[in-house]
Amino acid sequence: MNSKRIMLATAIIATTTSGFTLAANPSDLTVVLSEELDVVEPCMAARSNIGRVVLQNISETVTEMVPGEGLKPRLATQWEDQGNGTWRFHLRNDVSFSDGTRFDAKDLAHTLTRLTSGKIVCETGAKYFGGFELTTQILDDYTIDIKTVPAQPILPLLMSTVAVVPNEAPEDKFITKPVGTGPYVFDEYARGQHIKLSANPNYWGEQPAVKKATYVFRSDSAVRAAMVQTGEADIAPNIALQDATNDKTDFSYPNSETVYLRINNGTAPLNDTRVRQALNYAIDREAFIGTILADGTLIATGITPPSTLGYDKDLKPYPYDPDKARALLKQAKADGVKVDTEITMIGRTGNFGNVLETLEALQSMFQEVGFNVTLQMYEVGEWNNFFSKPFPTDKGPMMVQAQHDNANGDPVFSMFFKYGSDGLQSGVTDAKLDKMIAKATAESGETREALWGEAFRYIYEDAKDVLLFHMVGFTRVGENLDFVPTIKTNNELQLSQISFK
Repeated sequence: MNSKRIMLATAIIATTTSGFTLAANPSDLTVVLSEELDVVEPCMAARSNIGRVVLQNISETVTEMVPGEGLKPRLATQWEDQGNGTWRFHLRNDVSFSDGTRFDAKDLAHTLTRLTSGKIVCETGAKYFGGFELTTQILDDYTIDIKTVPAQPILPLLMSTVAVVPNEAPEDKFITKPVGTGPYVFDEYARGQHIKLSANPNYWGEQPAVKKATYVFRSDSAVRAAMVQTGEADIAPNIALQDATNDKTDFSYPNSETVYLRINNGTAPLNDTRVRQALNYAIDREAFIGTILADGTLIATGITPPSTLGYDKDLKPYPYDPDKARALLKQAKADGVKVDTEITMIGRTGNFGNVLETLEALQSMFQEVGFNVTLQMYEVGEWNNFFSKPFPTDKGPMMVQAQHDNANGDPVFSMFFKYGSDGLQSGVTDAKLDKMIAKATAESGETREALWGEAFRYIYEDAKDVLLFHMVGFTRVGENLDFVPTIKTNNELQLSQISFK
């Protein structure tokens, strides 16, 4: 274990700082992000890198989950359960989109249709609205009934993920210049350079202190941190542990992200439970913490953080047991499983601080027990071709590194699209698990909690994935700003919450 810690620490020391050429405009707020956005479509804002720019800045949600306060109104002012799976939402009557058109119930109905029709693959729809049918009935311009079958007891919470678009938004293709009701207007996206937003003068709420924002992209964490230190940028979310060295500007916080390897369970040899268990036993998870991952990082036994309803706190992480991993592979091989087949591990460049070093260490641990694992890194656009369906059919067995965010407190935001047979990012086809997910989704209260706990345990014991870490995030904030990052900062960065000292 000590040798691994030395190896991991050496990976940190090898990190270098490269130069940058951006000259930040001192009158603007500049945010430096770790990866460029592939799209700016609001229905894709469930993906963290897109949500940081679009969510609640350009496009607002129906309700809003506020850390420490709970579910609050946003575009809806109130809501009531009408029974039989129907919820009634009363909408604000003083809201316009940035193009001047009025917001009303038709826009919300159209937004929900875009999310769920299947004419485009929207992450919000696939992540949070799978496994049930949804219909709408407009009662008047500012009142709408939403019915789900089976009934969804937490539909108002689900609506905190719905970024509303105008009724005119195309149903069959992505938006390239989003129009929203939020406090900011989308001005331009110069690919490879920047995204620019400006304050919406007709916003229904309070005018924000930040009048203009420019987002730039730098993959190197040390460069991002240095840009804030020198004043070339104002905020750098998602910096690495070794770059968070300034107590005055650097904030750490549990960021609700879970790092894991999504296993394609249907492809040999990964369709054998013993092989998947061997992958889990091969990893010395403790060796990562305090070296290339922050102290405070938790070892995961589920896809969601421990604060989530139903998280089984009695589950113990897979221990580091390379001998058991080798024994499981030996048993599988004796039964004819081709355990020496090459397995490709797909990584996402810039997904979190020290992601490459983390994956290289995992690859070494897998190889030590006898796995034939190769590592390939991709930018987010290409990476998503491996992570979301339809999966490539010519790549053989794959494990896809990912980071999943669930800051909303209920597994419904994770379980169907991660583990349902029809889930957009699920590598699992399991009728028993499908029934468990459907049953838990339709229940409420203590029953719901218990059923989710059963599902977590089943996924863990069958080693559906390689579950790794619940992460700690680091963000560097310029000393000229009044802003404290929270658990939500990783998937949304509300400019209206930032002010100048």
